[in-house]
Amino acid sequence: MPGTLRAVSTAYFHVKVDRTLKHRTLTRGRRGYDHSMDWVTCAYSVACTGIASRPSGFCLAHLTPEQLTEALDQMSPGRLLDLRGTTVTGDLLSRVLEAIGARPGRARLDRVRFTGDVRLSGVTFAGDVSLDGARFDRLASFFGARFEGNVSLAGARFARELSFHGVTVRGHVSLDRAVMARDALFSQAVFGHGLSGERARFDGYATFDGARLGDGAAFRGARFGRTLSFRKVSGHAGFEAVHFAADAYLSATGRLSATRARADGLLDVLVARCGVDLRGVEVTGATTLRLTDSQADLEGAVLRGPATVSGRGVSTVTSLRQVDAADLALHGLDLSSCRFAGLAHPAGVRVKDCTFALTHRGMRVSLRRPMLRWFSRRSALADEHGVDGGPASGVTPDRLAALYAGLRPSDQATSADFAFAAMEMRRRAGHRWWSSVPWLLSGYGTRVGRAAAWCTLLAALAAAAVLWAPMHR
Repeated sequence: MPGTLRAVSTAYFHVKVDRTLKHRTLTRGRRGYDHSMDWVTCAYSVACTGIASRPSGFCLAHLTPEQLTEALDQMSPGRLLDLRGTTVTGDLLSRVLEAIGARPGRARLDRVRFTGDVRLSGVTFAGDVSLDGARFDRLASFFGARFEGNVSLAGARFARELSFHGVTVRGHVSLDRAVMARDALFSQAVFGHGLSGERARFDGYATFDGARLGDGAAFRGARFGRTLSFRKVSGHAGFEAVHFAADAYLSATGRLSATRARADGLLDVLVARCGVDLRGVEVTGATTLRLTDSQADLEGAVLRGPATVSGRGVSTVTSLRQVDAADLALHGLDLSSCRFAGLAHPAGVRVKDCTFALTHRGMRVSLRRPMLRWFSRRSALADEHGVDGGPASGVTPDRLAALYAGLRPSDQATSADFAFAAMEMRRRAGHRWWSSVPWLLSGYGTRVGRAAAWCTLLAALAAAAVLWAPMHR
């Protein structure tokens, strides 16, 4: 009788294999039938999605104790571990790891449901690991594990804490569309060929402090529900269109991009010897951007809270175009190439210890009034270069005059240059000949030497007239 049952079970298994080879297994899902399950499922019930083992036709979770022992005896280190769709308890996981000597080869764990704690400390995966769509009902700790290939956790769901602390992955790690309901720890992890977390959801506290990103990390469209700590990270990272629902602390040694990101709390960014792209970012809380020998672009940013951008070494801001910030402080920056056109609140910008572009020194003869002009070197905005049809064409003298009048640098020399430039732009916008008189006489009241020269000339003419009159009586 047992032999008959085994023969029937084996025959059923082969029939199911033939059906699978002809037609993929179809599983009913929320949006219809799911075509992604291309393995022979367990014969225990229609609801079980675990991969069937030979010759029983059942998954590991539904084998008898004797059958399970036999199946585990067939496992060995370095070989394929295939548990797709299987429900794995904590005890079953421990027995599997013991059977493979904590060193599996390629691991196919798609749609596995782990009902107990997952602790993989000391486990080395010799091949690629696929955990797409896996579910972790309890703690998932990869602490101390090592992956020689790639790791895919696309669409995985973690109901409790996830720890990737100190994990070394020689390949690429994918967290695309993964959901982490609790805290996620990736501190001091090493990702040899980078990390992808597009449209991932981090509902708890997330930390990547001290991680090494290799080829970089991409979190396009991800959401961080609580505080994100991304400090002292090595490598470049992209947070395009990311939603930071709480505070975010970003610090990296590679290029950092957060274009079109939205931060509901504070945003603190620290970069060294690289570039940071914050175009179109929207921050509700305070914004702090600290640069060290770096370059930043904030074009189109909306900074509703107080914002500070400071620099050390040679740190440059390339654009503040269309920035909406009522309270913005700029400290120690090179603004010689920075564009300010469209700045919403120039009066709210405080500038200290920053360098600007310098105008040319010399003399010009033209058909426009005044026909003869001489120029002294002064600080100027990079936008002024395009007023007469240069590279920044479209910046009108009226708008540039408003920028010069609103901006108030802390040092008196630059402040005087900006006051002069504001009057000069108004003169260019007016196109009336008498608007050149203040410039000609005293440089709009900012060129004391020019006024003194005119006074000296008038005094000399008066003295000459006084001396000339008696000689011709």
